[in-house]
Amino acid sequence: MKSLLDCAKFQTHIIKSGLTPRIIDANHLIRVYSKHSLIQHVQQMFDEMPERNVFTWNAIINTYVKAQNFVQARTLFYAAPLKDYVTYNTMLSGYVNCEGFQDQAVPLFAEMQCVEKVSEYALTTMLGLVTKLSLLSYGRQLHSYMLKSGNSLSRYALSSLIVMYSKCGCFRDAWRVFDGSDVKAVDTVSKNAMVAACFREGEVEMARDVFSSMPQLNDEVSWNTMISGFAQNGYEEEAIQLFRSMMEEGFVWNEHSFSSVISACSGVKNLKLGKEIHAWILKEGMSLNPFLSCSFVNLYCKCGLLNYASSVCATTQKENPFAITPLIVEYSGMGNMLEARRLFDSLPGKNHVVWTTMISGYVKTHQCEDAFQLFRELMTQETTVPDELIFINLLGACAIHATFNYGQQIHACILRTGSAMDAKLANSLVDMYSKCGNVTYAQRIFQFAVDIDSILYNSMIAGYALHGYENEAIQLFSQMTERGFQPDAVTFLALLSVCRHRGLVKVGEKYFFSMTKDYNISPGTDHYASMIDLYGRANQLEKAVSLMEKLPIEPDAVILGAFLNACKMNRNAELAKAAEDKLLQIEGGNGSRYTQLAGIYASEGKWNEMGRVMKMMRGREAKKTAGCSWVYVGDTVHTFISGDRSHSDNDDIYIILGCLIKELTKLSATLFFEEELCTFC
Repeated sequence: MKSLLDCAKFQTHIIKSGLTPRIIDANHLIRVYSKHSLIQHVQQMFDEMPERNVFTWNAIINTYVKAQNFVQARTLFYAAPLKDYVTYNTMLSGYVNCEGFQDQAVPLFAEMQCVEKVSEYALTTMLGLVTKLSLLSYGRQLHSYMLKSGNSLSRYALSSLIVMYSKCGCFRDAWRVFDGSDVKAVDTVSKNAMVAACFREGEVEMARDVFSSMPQLNDEVSWNTMISGFAQNGYEEEAIQLFRSMMEEGFVWNEHSFSSVISACSGVKNLKLGKEIHAWILKEGMSLNPFLSCSFVNLYCKCGLLNYASSVCATTQKENPFAITPLIVEYSGMGNMLEARRLFDSLPGKNHVVWTTMISGYVKTHQCEDAFQLFRELMTQETTVPDELIFINLLGACAIHATFNYGQQIHACILRTGSAMDAKLANSLVDMYSKCGNVTYAQRIFQFAVDIDSILYNSMIAGYALHGYENEAIQLFSQMTERGFQPDAVTFLALLSVCRHRGLVKVGEKYFFSMTKDYNISPGTDHYASMIDLYGRANQLEKAVSLMEKLPIEPDAVILGAFLNACKMNRNAELAKAAEDKLLQIEGGNGSRYTQLAGIYASEGKWNEMGRVMKMMRGREAKKTAGCSWVYVGDTVHTFISGDRSHSDNDDIYIILGCLIKELTKLSATLFFEEELCTFC
């Protein structure tokens, strides 16, 4: 009686004949019905049995364990008059493998030690639980018990101990177990476990040595473990070479071999080999399982062949929605948010990677309103935010648009969801509040931050600089260095920003020269531009000229732009004209640079020069970026571009604007009249 139909016929025959089935036949029927999840038939068969043995009890307990009905399984377990190690192992395995019942495994294991000799299966099952929950101290106790009871020498126990110590972060203990074991106890399973442990620890050479020793024990799993380990540890070329050697040594490639080597191909962008493997798989008539399809999509995305990736994705989309994730990441990284959103919406289930990628993509392309809207969708589906990078990106969006209210809401959401306030999150909050104009809030976040690093100091110093709090910025820099934090290029850029806005030439020079002298930091383009701007604002153009002449780097558009502004502030059109050719060689297509030059000449009354520059701009068809502003009204952002009249309330806006201009004109005339009267008086 192998099939379910045979069992049903047999039971029907027994019932019709009025006979009582033998225990061995009844046990067999229970086992077959249990295999097909026919729990009611199992229970009925069990209840009708006039006599039961230990196999009967084990079979019905196993039925309820497989159905995860632990209430009934436990009732039957304690009601069983006969128990053996199989009975205990069935319950123990059920507890260990079912979420929410794992805490029941420990007292059951303790009970086993009192009433039954603990089997090797029970020990390895408990080691699996210890590994899963990272309970190292309990794992050491199990190891000690195995040594005392003589259960530590078997191959299954050996591999379980290696895996347990390795995954609990005790690689040296794993190696001692392997290295100190009897050669006869080492088999393929334990050897493969040790190779995997070496790779998890980053001990690539040690893994290579273990693999090379006792080559007769190597199997397909051994080769696949090596290929995967090389690929994951940055040894892509070795992984590819080992993949080729695997077939030469007579071992057969399988899905794990292909998945690992395709990952290696992605790492070094070896498109040629990736295509060859793809073609070989298709030629052999093998189907692309979820792992392989994801690997090929990722390879083609990294190599820029999005059409190939889309083709692979289209053939596996229904079976494996996660194959779409690499495509969403790639399109989002390219700024093609329309295609990324189309793929995102096609996913029936969305993981934290795609949510984070989409929100990040919207923020990077300055589509901040779409980022906020997507976050609202996320919060309607989830009770917690799956990745703190989502908060960091949203706070960045608030900083870009200076939306203080949204920033406060995101901050409240962070507190409400209980997200850990680490240095990255605190840094994003400080930056957001600073750029939204509330230095007090930024200062409060900084003061109460638990995990402070140099990046957080930089953000707070930059916040003070943005709002002209030079004393606070300088004091915070002193505190930073006193506490042993190393300043970097960003730190000094923030300090120079304070100095140039407040005209602190001596202080600025002190920090600028301190970069190389005290901290061995080479000034960058922005540092030189800040110093030139500082000299220009302080009417010390000769120092700006001297710095330009001594530049150790080729001046770029940023430095030359800063120098032009210095020339304008000091009314020196001749020096501006000297820098004109070099600037337009670098940014000849940027209309803003022509406007900048024209403004300098106009301020000096050099109308011919101004006309020449504007004519040059028209001749080169250089475009100036249109001015843009926005305002939040309620939850809606209203964007205005210079010269654009497409707003739905355009007429009403211009009526109000006209009224304001009239009122300002009247006010201006009144003030002028009052000043004239005061002059005569």
